[in-house]
Amino acid sequence: MPHMWWVVAASVVVGLIAAYLIWTAGRVDRLQGRAELAARALDAHLLRRAAAAAVLAERRFGVELYAAARIALDAGPDEREAAENDLTRQLRAVQLDPDDPDCAAVIAASRRLALSRQVHTDLVRDARSARSRPLVRLLRMGRGREWPRYFDIDDPTLTVPADVPAT
Repeated sequence: MPHMWWVVAASVVVGLIAAYLIWTAGRVDRLQGRAELAARALDAHLLRRAAAAAVLAERRFGVELYAAARIALDAGPDEREAAENDLTRQLRAVQLDPDDPDCAAVIAASRRLALSRQVHTDLVRDARSARSRPLVRLLRMGRGREWPRYFDIDDPTLTVPADVPAT
């Protein structure tokens, strides 16, 4: 009986280690899930901006902007970053009037896209950081999911010319 405190102490230590490992695995899983949801939200914002740019190109601007918007809408996962960068370059090349509803829709979609991209980048960074810790790698806590990937595009925020008042 006098040596029973070793058993109690060992049980407490094992319990604390198990609680920490469960908490860490849950955190890694939550960060992975949030990064995947942010990727889906980013994809939705990319599609909205490309659709708004296609409508704008049909009504006001030429074939180049429309082609870039259609390519961005139809691009596969491997071609997506290049197509979105091309669409951003095409949108920056045209004069956007914030008083025109079609231009305003593209400007608003670009702003929401920039925010979504920043959120996605932050969550991917956090998930990759959590998964790269030695204990997580050793115990393969994130093995059920792919490594989160950054979506590397130019800043999609469109600026309004100084002589045109912003609404």
